[in-house]
Amino acid sequence: MSETETHIHSKAELVAHLEDGRAPDRGTWRIGSEHEKFVYHRADNSPLTYAGGDGRPGIRDVLNAFAARGWTPVTEDGNIIAAVQNGASITLEPGGQFELSGAPLENIHQTCDETSSHLRMAREIGEDLNIGFLGLGFHPTLKREDVPVMPKARYDIMRAYMPTRGTLGLDMMLRTCTVQVNLDFADEADMVEKFRVSLALQPFATALFANSPFREGRPSGFKSLRSHVWTDTDPDRTGMLGFVFEDGMGFERYVDHVLDVPMYFVRRGGRYIDAAGQSFRDFLDGRLPALPGEKPTMEDWKDHMTTLFPEVRLKTFLEMRGADGGPWSRLCALPALWVGLLYDADAQRAAWDLVRDWPLGEISALRDAVPKGGMATPFRGRAVIDWARDILDIADRGLKARGRLSASGDSEQGYLKPLWDTVENGESPAKRLLRLYDTEWAGDAARVFEAERY
Repeated sequence: MSETETHIHSKAELVAHLEDGRAPDRGTWRIGSEHEKFVYHRADNSPLTYAGGDGRPGIRDVLNAFAARGWTPVTEDGNIIAAVQNGASITLEPGGQFELSGAPLENIHQTCDETSSHLRMAREIGEDLNIGFLGLGFHPTLKREDVPVMPKARYDIMRAYMPTRGTLGLDMMLRTCTVQVNLDFADEADMVEKFRVSLALQPFATALFANSPFREGRPSGFKSLRSHVWTDTDPDRTGMLGFVFEDGMGFERYVDHVLDVPMYFVRRGGRYIDAAGQSFRDFLDGRLPALPGEKPTMEDWKDHMTTLFPEVRLKTFLEMRGADGGPWSRLCALPALWVGLLYDADAQRAAWDLVRDWPLGEISALRDAVPKGGMATPFRGRAVIDWARDILDIADRGLKARGRLSASGDSEQGYLKPLWDTVENGESPAKRLLRLYDTEWAGDAARVFEAERY
């Protein structure tokens, strides 16, 4: 613990931390985009180990290649585990998935430029090292036991604890990739409405972005296997958060929820201390078994909040977490969808009017059905694809009303095109991959590596 960190003594301080996220001036709202991708050797589609060997590059070499191009390396126990530049960061997921966490930017043109610049650099590095980067929601060929594990101490703790809470937690850690967007809110009431709207509509994003139909080289029976994996990962820290729709929802209610989620770890002096299953409430009282007599810092609280994985997550902003990793264009389409729905007052009102009378039980049932049924999933007398048209129309109007134009005069509305194409032709990314698998790929799922490489 650094000398500048102070200990937390009350729940009120935790509530105040979330309240610090309020941004009453809509002009200050920012967009933070994130995406993950698998890294593989192009010669045989095998995954990169951390260190590499036998003349083959490892994940370490990839991170060093970014560092050689101007990114600042971040190390842990002497290993490079991340790189940062201009408010953005490249980090490693447990199975070596590369994640770009973008800087908070003003419009989708900027977020898409940031993503495109990163992927162009990744492609350049890929040519140098003979590796590829693949955007899918679930690894198409690897068995769980064949995924190399990255040297990050927090993941050792999570890998030991996950199997005690569900059967698919290790799959989530090692074999999935997502794309998400992080958005601001004006005040507590705005946060609650945005939270409710985005939770209710998250299954539609899952269907539109479904892109994980394969498991170990064969069709899995799911359009979004990634989304299905979350249904049996850890019930304490995943799901649709029914309490968000209840009276009394606000910053304090969310803090109470986070306090009741068992911990994973505590960081001290660059070390991860195993606190798996222990209570942050006990930590507040100085009774954490892993650190007897010690009280938490705000950094401990921030760490703990990152170990919750619901469909929408609250920090000092809201994270939309329901979409599969996917093609380049859809990495720009996801922020366009949610910004269109939630960053224009009229669009947000229309989205809330759409979902406000939906019973929680029906929303939850839809969330569980969509990973398999995709766009054809029935909901309240219509198919998801029909609802998606209405949702896209609201988002389109929201982006038009924002009026944020690129240097060449293009509207942010253009980033929705891949989603409009999906509702027009009825083919999600997953459905397209299954069609290719059944036709020109002749049952060879490994063809996806070259077909979908960035």
